Amino acid sequence: MITSKQRATLRKLANGIPAILQIGKGGICDNFLKQVDDALEARELIKVTVLETAMMDTKEVCGYVAEKVKAEPVQAIGSKFVIYRESKEHKTIEI
Repeated sequence: MITSKQRATLRKLANGIPAILQIGKGGICDNFLKQVDDALEARELIKVTVLETAMMDTKEVCGYVAEKVKAEPVQAIGSKFVIYRESKEHKTIEI
């Protein structure tokens, strides 16, 4: 569990990164979760876009994806959300 101060630091860092994954009308499948897991291991902090065609609530999707990949939800605003998980091998973010 991360503290509110750590969450604020992560939000600040996430402000400058682009969204690297998208959830579309196909929804969330095992392949998507694998991509999220791989991206978190490589980057620790990722931003995901939920497209309008997905017909899903961004906050609910953020919580669901974070739970499935054992990550921490950082922020969910509009159609984008940010999640964080400390990497086992590539630790790059100090919070």
